[in-house]
Amino acid sequence: MGFGDAKTGQHSWTVDEETSRSIIKRALDLGINFFDTAIVYQNGTSEEYVGRALKDFVKREDVVVATKFLPRTPQEIADGVTGQQHIEKSLDLSLKHLGMDYVDLYIYHMWDYQTPIYDVLGGLTKAVKAGKVRYIGIANCYAWQLAKANALAEKEGFAQFVSVQNHYNLLFREEEREMAGLCKEDNIAMTPYSALASGRLSRKPGETTKRLTEDSYAKLKYDGMATEDEKIIMRVAELADKYAVSMTEISLAWLLTKVTAPVAGATKLHHVEGAVKAVDLKLSAEDIAYLEELYVPHPLVGVMAQNTKTAKGDSQVWMKNAPKA
Repeated sequence: MGFGDAKTGQHSWTVDEETSRSIIKRALDLGINFFDTAIVYQNGTSEEYVGRALKDFVKREDVVVATKFLPRTPQEIADGVTGQQHIEKSLDLSLKHLGMDYVDLYIYHMWDYQTPIYDVLGGLTKAVKAGKVRYIGIANCYAWQLAKANALAEKEGFAQFVSVQNHYNLLFREEEREMAGLCKEDNIAMTPYSALASGRLSRKPGETTKRLTEDSYAKLKYDGMATEDEKIIMRVAELADKYAVSMTEISLAWLLTKVTAPVAGATKLHHVEGAVKAVDLKLSAEDIAYLEELYVPHPLVGVMAQNTKTAKGDSQVWMKNAPKA
């Protein structure tokens, strides 16, 4: 999400193509092979940057590429465009942006109450059978929605969701209520976003960056619990000093004990380097308990706060940024 043309997208802090390419090249050199983007990120330019860089730097079969599609727009619904038609159109546009024949993981970006899940699964299954998608994932959903969808898929012979990408980090652990248990039980990969709480888990309170200053969406998610969260952030800083590592390494090392592959954003080379170092950092049971001790329940925020039957298409967080063909 940090890659893309800041002039045309929803964020002011994203980096240009030259910077994106240097980060992607460094990530590949360090062994990272999972790249996650979305058609909505910066009006499709994130997909374009990622696709061109991977084409130049690596064999297609050596990386796992994920992208996402949005719900139908109100205009599509009014025009009678079906969920399956919408998915086909969105996927073809993403593949065009990426310059690829297929994606490894195609993610349902947020639950669409205006489109039957049967229709969504039917469209995704067609994409899998056509060879345009290898596996399907889901994001920003409740555990009951994922369980319902996969039960229907099993019954009807549709492709099943193999991954879930929700909001999960040391400051927001609501996924531990039900989602984590479901994923463990059914062998579903957790690939959470906001792994560092939009940078809050990588620096002490008071230290700021352009993103922390300008990212109004992240402020919406985190400012309401800032007082409680700062206590946890200080414990991250304490352990970072103890082990002579960065706060990023501590935060991601903790998350790596919980999930399959956290989605860690990078807008500078040292961001991706810190993420890789976290893989080799092993926290003790005492460290993990110390980091978790002060957590208090958080209200749902961001996309999940809008995941209700009353959410209208024009109120969805990302809908206004839907890319044009």
